[in-house]
Amino acid sequence: MGREIFSPAFGNRPSYLVGRDQLLDRLLTGLSSTPGSRDRSVVMLGQRGSGKTVLLWELAELATKHGYVVAAPTVASEGMTERIVEKVQEAGERLIAPRPGARVSSGSFGALGFTVGLEFSREVQETKSFQFKLTQLVRRLNAHGHGILILIDELQANSPEVRQLVTVYQEMIGEGLDVALVLAGLPGAVSATLNDRVLTFLNRASKVELGPLATSDVQSFYERAFAELGVRIGGDRVRGLARATQGSPYLLQLLGYNISLRLPDGGDLTDEIMRNAIRAAEDDFENDVCGTTLAALSGQDIAFLQAMARDSGSSRMSDIAGRMKQSPDYAQKYRKRLIDAGVISAAGHGYVTFAIPYMREHLRKMAFDL
Repeated sequence: MGREIFSPAFGNRPSYLVGRDQLLDRLLTGLSSTPGSRDRSVVMLGQRGSGKTVLLWELAELATKHGYVVAAPTVASEGMTERIVEKVQEAGERLIAPRPGARVSSGSFGALGFTVGLEFSREVQETKSFQFKLTQLVRRLNAHGHGILILIDELQANSPEVRQLVTVYQEMIGEGLDVALVLAGLPGAVSATLNDRVLTFLNRASKVELGPLATSDVQSFYERAFAELGVRIGGDRVRGLARATQGSPYLLQLLGYNISLRLPDGGDLTDEIMRNAIRAAEDDFENDVCGTTLAALSGQDIAFLQAMARDSGSSRMSDIAGRMKQSPDYAQKYRKRLIDAGVISAAGHGYVTFAIPYMREHLRKMAFDL
């Protein structure tokens, strides 16, 4: 039962989506706006474990119910453009498939390169570009009263496939076609994409940052979930669990899962079980999120973070520069890099703090191991 409620794996869709209802409503409202509106072009950024993939799948399901043809979340990688065309065809066929026994005119469809439904002729399939095929699909589906939503996950910097997609998307917007695009990725990849001179169009898109969940939302979810599992938990303990997640959707799932493993048949949540569950969840989070994040950074990035980790709260930039034995200007360069990457955030004039839960603790353990 616990595994049905808690799904602590990247990309898994949990049974309940916590604290993102308003954001989903905002995204759906954007879809209903006029074609070409900036709210139909969305760039979503968030650290690992912030729930980007889950949100994309939830949006896909809701938009489908509203009559949109949705190209389900596609990872930005080689072959992405072909998969988008295939997904639009597959989703659209269910809505405009010809009636059984209906004859297809060779004139109107053939002129656009279609044979039956949304299938392209062999000539189009083999000789035409991705841009041509996607535009024809969108025109045809629009003619049948259906808008198109394209969802991209794990956005990559300097991706030729993303450049192709955004270029043709901009052309379709200029044509007034009913099409929307949501791109999701890590802060560093999003920042690099927005700074790509070929993709300046995206700077006019709506930006959505997946911040931490509200503690009250996490607490309410835990109260419902543990009651369903037959786990008896007092108010102080559930508040402690909610605070331990630090607003991370991934930690929320990890912690709930670890408790359900220790109490598979329900029962009382003791202090010992709670401590052990929190410790296990923190270890997994540090390995899956903190360690993976650091692996993508440079040695000087990590030196900056290690200088921060010596503080118990926010860190003063002048202190960081001194600990690194570097000039303030030198430290400022790495401050900007790490803010763009979503690893740290500004905490008032001249101060920074960690943006990723338990990163400070993880860095301190690294220093101890050395």
